[in-house]
Amino acid sequence: MKAKELRQKSDNELEKILQEKRKKLYQLRSDLVAGKVKNVREIRMVKKDIARILTILNERKLSKK
Repeated sequence: MKAKELRQKSDNELEKILQEKRKKLYQLRSDLVAGKVKNVREIRMVKKDIARILTILNERKLSKK
């Protein structure tokens, strides 16, 4: 997901997406241990999405102060 797309969403939507991405990361890590993951790069992409969301949420929080 691009940062530009994420910036257009509300804080509540971002929190919801963040929870979904964290669940997906947990599932991917579990599948990796079990040997079910075909695309290992997907883990990296999900982690970057999580970082983007957290960065945008932090920027918004700091700009409100």
